[in-house]
Amino acid sequence: MNTAKLVTPDMPDIANRTLQSAQAKLDWVGMSNVHQPLRVKDGNQSKEVHANIQVYVNLADPLAKGIHMSRLYLILDEHAATRPLTAAGLKMLLGSVLESHHDLSTNAFVQFEFDHFVRRPALLSDNVGWASYPVMVKGTLIGGEVALELSVGVQYSSTCPCSAALARQLIQEQFEADFGSNGNVSISDVKDWLGTEEGILATPHSQRSTAKILVRLDPTQEDLPITDLINHVEGSLKTPVQSAVKREDEQEFARLNGKNLMFVEDAGRRLKHALNEDSRWSDFWVRIEHHESLHAHDAVGIFTKGEEDVYLPIPWV
Repeated sequence: MNTAKLVTPDMPDIANRTLQSAQAKLDWVGMSNVHQPLRVKDGNQSKEVHANIQVYVNLADPLAKGIHMSRLYLILDEHAATRPLTAAGLKMLLGSVLESHHDLSTNAFVQFEFDHFVRRPALLSDNVGWASYPVMVKGTLIGGEVALELSVGVQYSSTCPCSAALARQLIQEQFEADFGSNGNVSISDVKDWLGTEEGILATPHSQRSTAKILVRLDPTQEDLPITDLINHVEGSLKTPVQSAVKREDEQEFARLNGKNLMFVEDAGRRLKHALNEDSRWSDFWVRIEHHESLHAHDAVGIFTKGEEDVYLPIPWV
């Protein structure tokens, strides 16, 4: 039996070669669309997700041909296999990414995107369904400073206060037309009239709306408060979209919409007040969109916490 070891010949490593003359430095080099199963620590719970990942370092050495892509991938794989994603773990991951390129780079960046599922009860009935929220977790290590960010997307319903007032006016006018010459009107007649399409001849328009919230986590934060942030947003708006519903749930949803009429400005002020109350994020950037049913365009509101030198109130992030 031949027991001689297989000898692997030296292979060329073009990326590891030193350039003869200095070349331009690059802000970020790395990989995107890295798909990976991952455990995420959401408060006290650990959840399995499928993440789409981006990971980068800067190319700070002007004599280096390139970075080591395989090192980045293997670090991501080792992280996913050994621990759930947390705020504290993301700081460690950034440090590992940078250490793997200590001779080439000074900055590191990692971003995870995934769908976050939460089991939600119906408003009144015994039904339960899944609600899905797009989530992004991002970490940057620049100049020795770490910044961790969390983003969630929340859908809700917004009923226009103006159209509600106009609908009420039409109903008042119709009531006067139907009963104005009758003198005294019995309660039973009014009740029957209110239950007809002829009586309630106009309804306010509502629209499915979205809120994209990006928060910068306080440096002392150890976990990722994903569901807490979602609950905070939905609790302030009062009209989150539903999953499993029966007629009693739909009626309750209509009641909640009637009690929470809001322009995009109203929704923005509710959210800003709610986010300002939580010390777990040092800053936030929010974009809300009311996807109009009256117009073909959307109504949009954008705001930040207002801290200096952090988030700017730009229309995109």
